[in-house]
Amino acid sequence: MVQLRRTIERLAPTDVQVLILGESGVGKDVIAKYVHQQSLFANGPFIRINCPSIPATLIESELFGYERGSFTGAHRTKPGWVELADQGTLFLDEITELELPLQSKLLHLLQDGMYCRIGGQEEQKGTVRILCASNRNMQEEVDSGRFRTDLFYRINVVTLRVPPLRDRRMDIPLLSEYFLGLYNSKFGRNAPQFGDAILDALIEHDWPGNIRELENAIKNYVLLGFEGGVRRSLSQRSPDHGAPVREMPLSRPLSSAASPTPLKELTKKSIREMERRVILDALQTNNWNRKDAARTLGISYRSLFYKMRSAGLSRTKSPVPGAPSEESDREVFPQ
Repeated sequence: MVQLRRTIERLAPTDVQVLILGESGVGKDVIAKYVHQQSLFANGPFIRINCPSIPATLIESELFGYERGSFTGAHRTKPGWVELADQGTLFLDEITELELPLQSKLLHLLQDGMYCRIGGQEEQKGTVRILCASNRNMQEEVDSGRFRTDLFYRINVVTLRVPPLRDRRMDIPLLSEYFLGLYNSKFGRNAPQFGDAILDALIEHDWPGNIRELENAIKNYVLLGFEGGVRRSLSQRSPDHGAPVREMPLSRPLSSAASPTPLKELTKKSIREMERRVILDALQTNNWNRKDAARTLGISYRSLFYKMRSAGLSRTKSPVPGAPSEESDREVFPQ
């Protein structure tokens, strides 16, 4: 993901066409918005179009707009998304859902920036950056004739592939903490930080719905206020595989009976060791002042407390005179 971000920061200031590929729920729309924010069009609008959600009979008029009287019900002139996104970015999500005639008109727009409203007599010039995304194998779509070859090569100057969550398990604790803070704030709740058992279960899960599934699981946890919400989320039937996902024990840490694969076990150990080193470095840099260390890490004092305890870092270690003591912890975080 770090390399993906670096790639985006290099290409975003240009006007090259970008194709974003990845499974459903990996965050292709987040990537598209980041490209927009880093681009020359950042001050303009960002309009996201979910192509499958719009009937084929309406999407052309929505995309290019129409003139008054051009068809039954067209009582007024209406600008389309291309016009509304002028000087900004138009993100076409799941572009493979567009029918071939509309693909041809989109190709014309990409080639010379010209388009025409339905019922219009004159072409208009559009200054808009178009980003496209798909969760399908684009080459298969082209080979089957469902997607135009010339349009594919036009939108595929640079390809950004967003990895599924199961291939970036080290991100799960960070994403979980982010969504926990987000929905605690949004719903006015105070759901506690995740313990090792829940984090182990989250890391073990294959997440067929990717980040969207993780977000929903944590939203469930915040709303219900107990671990059973996460338990049910992880044990739901997978839409991709048709079989129930193996339920992970959440009431206790995983034992050897869970038989994790060596790779998954290595991943969990790597996450913990990396986090321990980062926390220790922040504590040492701030002379073991836990409040300052929490601010350095961008987490709450409560989160740092739990992470220190999980990592086996003493809360009483104060090598510098005047550093916070055990008693100061009790004042901020009563036990």
